Amino acid sequence: MRTWVKKLGVAILGLGLAVTLTACGSNSSSSKSSDLGLQKSGTLTIGLEGTFQPYSYRKDGKLTGFEVELGKAVAKKMGLKAKFVPTKFDSLVAGLDTNKFDVVMNNMSETAARKKKYLFSTPYIYSKSQLAVKKNSSINKITQIKGKKVAQTTTSNNATDAKRLGATVTPTDSFQQSIELVEQGRAAGTINSRESFYAYLKQNPKANIKLINSGDQIAVQKIGAIVTKEHPKLQKQISKAIQELRKDGTLKKLSNKYFGGNVTDK
Repeated sequence: MRTWVKKLGVAILGLGLAVTLTACGSNSSSSKSSDLGLQKSGTLTIGLEGTFQPYSYRKDGKLTGFEVELGKAVAKKMGLKAKFVPTKFDSLVAGLDTNKFDVVMNNMSETAARKKKYLFSTPYIYSKSQLAVKKNSSINKITQIKGKKVAQTTTSNNATDAKRLGATVTPTDSFQQSIELVEQGRAAGTINSRESFYAYLKQNPKANIKLINSGDQIAVQKIGAIVTKEHPKLQKQISKAIQELRKDGTLKKLSNKYFGGNVTDK
């Protein structure tokens, strides 16, 4: 009788310890998620377009791209699982305010207006502007577009930069159309980010264009992940993960894979 009671006591004690340990583990996980401000425990929910190659897009029905692989790598460094929420561009940043996702990773540059309301991680892209001209063009400096026609979408920062440098803007509807006007000789050049040109040349290696660096004529734009100001600890954790991915070569590897060149260095 005593032996049976003793065994029952040990079993109850063991069960109690198991429940206690499980509860502690659950509380630890919940505490971490709450501390970082995650929408779902153990998951980093990422907002992006999903239609912007090579940043995030669908291939054979599957979401892929530079920021998709980067998002997975960042989440893994944080001990989390990445979940992506494709969203139209105009609703991305607003989605942070409505808790639709934890972070936005969608080729968004730091601007004074955005920094007033949101926190940016350490940059994972340093966006440098370049000028594309025909291969046989006599232009070899971006300042030489003064007085010449440059193809740009009219509301872009690139159009603003072209005008500031003295060029006349020929309005276009898209990056593709701007390139076509340059190759057709209907515009002397077009300004855009190096990552856009790298991605285009990766897909069109025989394109009749050459690239000219903007030097110090156009400021470098920093591209990072965005979170709300209510979640500074999440910002720090994401920044730490990006820094580790830069150090171990992952950022450069992903950049070369999707852009055909490194756009992650200053």
